[in-house]
Amino acid sequence: MDNILIILQLLLAHVLTDFVFQNTKMVKHKRNYKGKSWYLYAHSLLAGVLTYIILQDWNQLLIPIVIVITHFFIDLWKLHQKKDNLKYFIIDQILHLIILVIAWLYLINGFSEVLPAIATFFTSTQALAIFTGYLIVIFPVGFIIGKATERWQKEISNEEAQSSLNKAGRYIGIFERILVLTFILINNFAAIGFLIGAKSILRFSDTKGARKQTEYVLIGTLMSFAICIIIGLAIRYLVFK
Repeated sequence: MDNILIILQLLLAHVLTDFVFQNTKMVKHKRNYKGKSWYLYAHSLLAGVLTYIILQDWNQLLIPIVIVITHFFIDLWKLHQKKDNLKYFIIDQILHLIILVIAWLYLINGFSEVLPAIATFFTSTQALAIFTGYLIVIFPVGFIIGKATERWQKEISNEEAQSSLNKAGRYIGIFERILVLTFILINNFAAIGFLIGAKSILRFSDTKGARKQTEYVLIGTLMSFAICIIIGLAIRYLVFK
């Protein structure tokens, strides 16, 4: 529990720094002046100070100093990117999280446990079944549904296709498959029915007579749910048998 507490403390300091105590004015100033922005230095220093205060290990100065330095250079790298979009935001946060995990491992003397933990993961039936299941519903299932419904895609007029957001259907499908698989793994089948009902109501209330597009979406949805349910039941059999 102490180990979990430490990673939670590190995460709390990061969330407070990047999202609670950083406003739009600071972000714009950093983007305009980059390495010359005093906000960037104050922001990075705040990350270290909050880490130091929340950890409450008053003799531990190395980690707060490392947090300050790495936070500064990660943010500086992001500021020099041409676009401030979701892609660079995710990369930025992943880099910060990597630093936090390394700091956590240092604080708990856990580096020696990394390789055994990885080996345990790849030799665990339960872990591999769940991890592989999510990968399958996110990637191959979407490809399968796309190929299976390809002949109906051609029947949807260009006007109907252009009325939807670009790639919105793909992302909706990914998230709904993740939700369905999660509901099955936690044995909450009722939530799947609620999800189907909610999506059906939204689709039929928003189509305004676009019958072909509605039927196409409904076929893809039912196919997606059916495959996810089968995969979920198979995982439950492997994990909980």
